[in-house]
Amino acid sequence: MPKPSVIAIGAHPDDIEFYMAGTLLQLQKAGWNIHYFNLSSGNLGSVKMPPDKTARTRAKEARRAARILGATFHTSICRDLEILYTVPTLRKVAAAIRKSKASIVLTHSPVDYMEDHTNTCRLAVTAAFTHGMPNFKTTPATRPYGDDVTVYHAMPHSLRGPLREKVVPGAFVDTTKVHERKIEALAAHTSQQDWLDASQGMNSYLKTADDMSRQVGKLSKKFKHAEGWRRHLHYGFSGEELDPLAEVLGKGYRINRDYERSLEKGI
Repeated sequence: MPKPSVIAIGAHPDDIEFYMAGTLLQLQKAGWNIHYFNLSSGNLGSVKMPPDKTARTRAKEARRAARILGATFHTSICRDLEILYTVPTLRKVAAAIRKSKASIVLTHSPVDYMEDHTNTCRLAVTAAFTHGMPNFKTTPATRPYGDDVTVYHAMPHSLRGPLREKVVPGAFVDTTKVHERKIEALAAHTSQQDWLDASQGMNSYLKTADDMSRQVGKLSKKFKHAEGWRRHLHYGFSGEELDPLAEVLGKGYRINRDYERSLEKGI
């Protein structure tokens, strides 16, 4: 029987490491195949190198990070600030999901501080929706599969939406035991130190990731390091409302009951 699989779909090289890699590693420990897909090449992510050289450099770094994680690498299909919700791009994202045969899709928050993240989320959700549709053609042509798929949304950067509103996790994954490896994978993106310092004021992108991990862990009231998730509505993705992270990770997964109660009350 083949192993179950999960695909993480981020906007730029290093996004998966910031928001999703700990959960990937915990699923890997549970026997899952893990897939790694950044939609953009990261070609604008430098103040020192021209775009083409930046893209080549960041591709090498991303492949190195995927090797550290032990993930199957999927080649980028867009450029920075050009991740747009178009049918040609959607067909390519859908092909990657079908190739992975993922039961879980991890992607960005539906609201985030920049449109590359938001559009990546939209593309990932629609592509996952088409995973079992033989009449939706992918690029390259890839066979659909009929398994249940659950989509989880990572926390936006700084745990806030684009209008500065707080965004609360619906559930937490304990990443404490895999935190060092997650940071090691993030450290593979060595070109990003100068860029993130210059563009976003991150004194050290490794420290920023560590601080966010601790912050989410504190919100969990249980874990030292954690990643936060919100689960997408199941209609069209699975036959019933499934929560495979809870099933697979057991005590390493904590549902935010306050969040669930707020959903029930419609607030």
